[in-house]
Amino acid sequence: MNNAIMWLVMLLANFILIVLAYKIFGRRGLLVWIPISTIIANIQVMQTVHLFGMVATLGNIVYASSFLVTDILSENYGKRDANQAVWIGFFSLISMVILMNLALLFTPLTGDTMSEKTHESLSMIFKLMPRIAIASLISYIISQRHDVWAFHFWRRYFPKDNQLWIRNNLSTMVSQLIDSGFFTVAAFYGVFSNNDLLQIFISTYVLKWVVAAADTPFVYLARRIKKKNSFIYDETLR
Repeated sequence: MNNAIMWLVMLLANFILIVLAYKIFGRRGLLVWIPISTIIANIQVMQTVHLFGMVATLGNIVYASSFLVTDILSENYGKRDANQAVWIGFFSLISMVILMNLALLFTPLTGDTMSEKTHESLSMIFKLMPRIAIASLISYIISQRHDVWAFHFWRRYFPKDNQLWIRNNLSTMVSQLIDSGFFTVAAFYGVFSNNDLLQIFISTYVLKWVVAAADTPFVYLARRIKKKNSFIYDETLR
């Protein structure tokens, strides 16, 4: 299937899964989505593809969806819950790096072809993880903390319900610019040519910008779900 079509399918799938997580599990569902998005994004980002005529890395949609989650938490529950989600994502990424690199230190069973191939495949995926993880950790914490701060900053100037799209987009689009710039240089400088690096940065930010613009209706939908209070599980988590 065409990469552009697959990108749109993945975009819709992410938004639907976030809404379902919120609808079924409430605030807990959003908090669970944060480690899901950070771990999957940092695996997908290792694959580069041609997308809309540009060189791009995968993982942009899944990672960008974490900004949607923190904005929903900021809007519906406040800064405390949004910051808690940020730190959960930070911890989950550190845990993944430690546990997967420890796993690679094991020697696979000699003569077990499947085990040896599995170990080789895991090494190919995760042996570059420390550099990517460090770049991701720093860019993640800076951009996500900025997103939470910026959302509440702009909320003071645009507090009305019909101005939610303004504070959502102003906070997210700037935060993703910070994230894309730092991560691209820190993770891939010296790995790709400067021309490819520039293309990855531009494509990464453009795609995240599109995700940020597209997620606005789902922020409104999440607020509507909150008002209806139609969760299966009671909202007692703080």
